[in-house]
Amino acid sequence: MAKISLTLIQTFYQVARHGSYSGAARELNLSYQSASNHVRRLEQLLNGKLIDSEQGAKRIALTPRGRALYNLLHPELDIMLERLSKLIESQRSSLRVGMPQAIFFYLFPKVLSKFRESFPDMEFAVYERDTVLAELVKNGSLDVCISERYFGDPVVPQRLLGSYQLSLVYPHHWGAPPEQKDIPLWAKDRPFITYEPGQTLRNFAVDFLGRDGAVVQPVISTSGSSSVKRCVEEGLGFSIIPSWCVLPEDKTIVSTKLANLPEVRVYFGTAGFLQKHPAVQQLFEECQSELVGPVLDPPRSGELALAAL
Repeated sequence: MAKISLTLIQTFYQVARHGSYSGAARELNLSYQSASNHVRRLEQLLNGKLIDSEQGAKRIALTPRGRALYNLLHPELDIMLERLSKLIESQRSSLRVGMPQAIFFYLFPKVLSKFRESFPDMEFAVYERDTVLAELVKNGSLDVCISERYFGDPVVPQRLLGSYQLSLVYPHHWGAPPEQKDIPLWAKDRPFITYEPGQTLRNFAVDFLGRDGAVVQPVISTSGSSSVKRCVEEGLGFSIIPSWCVLPEDKTIVSTKLANLPEVRVYFGTAGFLQKHPAVQQLFEECQSELVGPVLDPPRSGELALAAL
């Protein structure tokens, strides 16, 4: 049998306890859809129906197997979670956070400054990567991840912080920027600098430049925006990077926002059992306060369903 996560068990327990997905969602700070998905995933892992509910119905009914599982969990699960929460709060002296290098380098000093006012003695340990963050949270190597990827994994619930635009950047002596519709043709035969394979921003850039079947072959690839931007400043080529990487004092490069590219969304994810940990909650609030508005565009109404854990 596949391993069953505590997150899925906890969600089922709260759905059964409240008699509804909406009640469990409020209790766990989840979206309604996430609560439903957790239960559906648990049913798949157990190979059996746990809950009966009709489309649009406000109340659910437990199947015989669901009732048996709930009786097995109650009340020991509450006691176990309470003890676990107290243990974590009393013992955790560090918060292990993973995020892309550029987000930490350009955006996180202000977040950390505010965070440390509340937790001055806690070590903030950062793993600067774009890929593998979900797996690192799942295997216990990370507590929190800030990512430009939506994992769709119930074990690593995510909240949508906001989104940002990408910009074309190139050496100043190359002249005026092309029309946005002409950029793929403009880029042909020019040296392209980008991120290492697998990174989200590389995929965005390659898809954009490769329209109409063009072959996109980078001349330099590296792990972070600061390194990419440095290569552009040295005149080694052009790139597509987050707009917030370009500062007013950057006089050696030209930057133009790419309105015809999709916005890049930024998500806050965490291990399910740490959702209510004071340090995790405080970090999320500081990310909202310092990033959403000044740097990130807030989620639109149609995106709010993704914003809840």
